[in-house]
Amino acid sequence: MKNPFTSIRLFYKETMTELKKASWPSKAELRDSTIVVLLATAILGSFIALTDFSLMNGVELLTSWVQ
Repeated sequence: MKNPFTSIRLFYKETMTELKKASWPSKAELRDSTIVVLLATAILGSFIALTDFSLMNGVELLTSWVQ
């Protein structure tokens, strides 16, 4: 029977090797990327809220005309 800890140790070693090869962003790049993501999220959220509000009022207007 194969020792499961050998597989875990090998996985950990290979993961650490690959992480050392990765290029990590500088603090400035990380800050700029975070700002872009937050702004994009705010813009998309505002667009969805405005669209939802407009469609809700449009449907209410149409249903009030039918009654």
